[in-house]
Amino acid sequence: MSKAAVRLISVAVATAAAMAAAPAATAVESTPAAATSTASDPFYAYGGSESLSAFAPGTVLKTRTLQYHLVGIPTSLKAVQLLYRTTDAQGRPAANVTTVVRSPTGDRSKAVSYQSFYDSLSPEDGPSRAIAGGVTLGGVIPNVEALFLAPLLAQGYDVVIPDTEGQKANFAAGPEYGTNTLDSIRAATKSAQTGLGPSTAFALMGYSGGAIATNWAAALAPSYAPDVNRKLVGYAEGGLLVDPAHNLKYVDGSLAWSGVIPMSVIGVSRSYDIDLKSYLNGYGREVYKDLEHGSIIDALGHYPGLTWKKMAKPEYANPNSIPAFLEAVNKLNLGSAGTPTVPGFITQGNAGVLEGTFGNHPGVGTGDGVMVAGDVRALARQYCATGGAAVKYSQYELLSHMGAPVVWAPTALNWLGDRFAGRTAPSDCGRIPAGNSLAPEAPAPLS
Repeated sequence: MSKAAVRLISVAVATAAAMAAAPAATAVESTPAAATSTASDPFYAYGGSESLSAFAPGTVLKTRTLQYHLVGIPTSLKAVQLLYRTTDAQGRPAANVTTVVRSPTGDRSKAVSYQSFYDSLSPEDGPSRAIAGGVTLGGVIPNVEALFLAPLLAQGYDVVIPDTEGQKANFAAGPEYGTNTLDSIRAATKSAQTGLGPSTAFALMGYSGGAIATNWAAALAPSYAPDVNRKLVGYAEGGLLVDPAHNLKYVDGSLAWSGVIPMSVIGVSRSYDIDLKSYLNGYGREVYKDLEHGSIIDALGHYPGLTWKKMAKPEYANPNSIPAFLEAVNKLNLGSAGTPTVPGFITQGNAGVLEGTFGNHPGVGTGDGVMVAGDVRALARQYCATGGAAVKYSQYELLSHMGAPVVWAPTALNWLGDRFAGRTAPSDCGRIPAGNSLAPEAPAPLS
């Protein structure tokens, strides 16, 4: 294990212990709420007399303060949870929840919006529910992420943690991840209980599923939330999903990551209200049913060698032959979204063979096991060409998706510190190797 990893874990463990022992005097003043993570929790439901459409995105609808939990165990650190108005993947008003954790040493001048990689099709696995005391198999991931949160809190950053997938757990719905994240920041700065306000500077941070939310938020901010964009100092991310159609080809037949195929089918179906089950064969519908409310933990390694063709009816062997699917995945392609106007730190592993992904298809190439390196390079180069902000890009040739965070996390933390300090952002523009085409997918005929 690297020295950087050891330092990160040491700081995390020490800060987590401090979180548990923190005096109540550091807590946010608010009315305590009972910790619960059941679907019947009334906090998650908006029941006001006015329609959600009557409120501006980011409006706080409910507030509660509770103890921050680690694997179901309450600590003395307080967390403020907000129900707020946001926008779903189809542009409709929606309600979502975010959590604000105040640093015991911070002065409320700087905050990090941390996007979790909880990757689940069940709302019960969201970070807000884990923080409130819920313990589920998929919810283990938000608890593990205390290793990332603790160093941020120790360095004086307040941390905002949105449920990026929304209350329906729309897995992989990138635009919705982005609006949920941006409106979470709006809500956090509008709530008196959080201590954050108009002068608080923000950075975005996330890995894997959290990188999806981080990048979409950075890309959408100039148009969807210019008020938030003005607060941003930068975004740091690793293991990014850029073009879902490429990723499905890359993981096709993988030993570990092939379960992402049905998860993505379910997430796309749910977020855009389309029925893809009619294109699946009996086995495909069986897998769909098994994972309909599952998490990445239920999918990872459970379907070795699974391919789209094994799930689809023969005439739909090419998913591009399904118009609704094609339209949806093209909407999820970051290459067709806007360009961030703030500096970015983008990293990507490229040793996917270590995790049993051997795909190297023309136009797709290799990756970290689940994310495609050529897509990430192409997006970074596109940002260099179309925007004026610096882009720092690092590709880890010897690290896979699971291994890259050990290097990414401490490096990202240092990079964020420099952005908050106002130092000039480093740039690799002009030195990033060529990547894949990010053009929209074209229709294919039935087989």
